[in-house]
Amino acid sequence: MLTDQKKSVVLLQGVFKKDFLHPDFNGSTSIKKVLPVLLPELSYKSLEIQDGTMAMSEWERSIKDVTTKEEREKIRENLLKYCKLDTLAMVEIWKVLKKIIAT
Repeated sequence: MLTDQKKSVVLLQGVFKKDFLHPDFNGSTSIKKVLPVLLPELSYKSLEIQDGTMAMSEWERSIKDVTTKEEREKIRENLLKYCKLDTLAMVEIWKVLKKIIAT
């Protein structure tokens, strides 16, 4: 199953590298560059955690002994919001691509 998921990711990256180019992607296949062009209504701007680097940093902070229980819970909530949007964004980008192919 994981192998199939990896193939899907690679295939989508390929689409944005070769077949579906837009100047506002700035040559990137990153979801953070593709999403605002295809689905501007979905945005990370209102989230506390806005990118993968920040998500990793916050997760690391959450597992340290000096982090309070309250801080851990807030980080957990923020990570869940970030991951939820990341997942939704991938699904919605896929739907946009399917519509484009169908027309």
